[in-house]
Amino acid sequence: MFERLRELSHEVWRPVLLWHLALASFGFAWIMYLLKTADSGWVRIIDDANLVFHEAGHPIFGLLGPTLGLYGGTLGQLSIPGGIAAAFWAKRETVGCAVTGFWFFENFLNVARYMADARAQVLPLVGGGEHDWTNIFSRWGVLSSDTAIAAVVAGMGWLGMIGVWGWLVWRWVASNHHRQDTAEMVDHPSR
Repeated sequence: MFERLRELSHEVWRPVLLWHLALASFGFAWIMYLLKTADSGWVRIIDDANLVFHEAGHPIFGLLGPTLGLYGGTLGQLSIPGGIAAAFWAKRETVGCAVTGFWFFENFLNVARYMADARAQVLPLVGGGEHDWTNIFSRWGVLSSDTAIAAVVAGMGWLGMIGVWGWLVWRWVASNHHRQDTAEMVDHPSR
């Protein structure tokens, strides 16, 4: 496995064309705008999918025991975009990796919203039942810090989304330099 990772580190990323960057940037900006301006911070199409993966995570990870079943919601909603991003990373698919990486970090805002609700418990729970983060924070002895922890997690989400966007821009710049170097070698082979 480590040998394969070493080989991957030397493989070339797929180039990012200007229209790739423009389309992804428009999508990232639009989602970030919706996240900042929506009353609930809920982006319907993305967060509805995140909720499905969260709910599916409970029984899937629950097969490994009740503790993992409790954490399974958050693990489920992070592992799906994280796993897809890893697959794009392994194939060196730049835009796919950036989009799913952005989605992964957008989930942090969703998780943070749920964490911040641990004491208040005003969010509607799908299927009723107990509040995951009330139980988790109670076990950890940090329930009174729910909003502070949530703020850190939300900050990580915002930094992650901005970082992924910056990485995509950086890969676009690298793609342009590579194309220019290749064109110069073709035009002037003796250089």
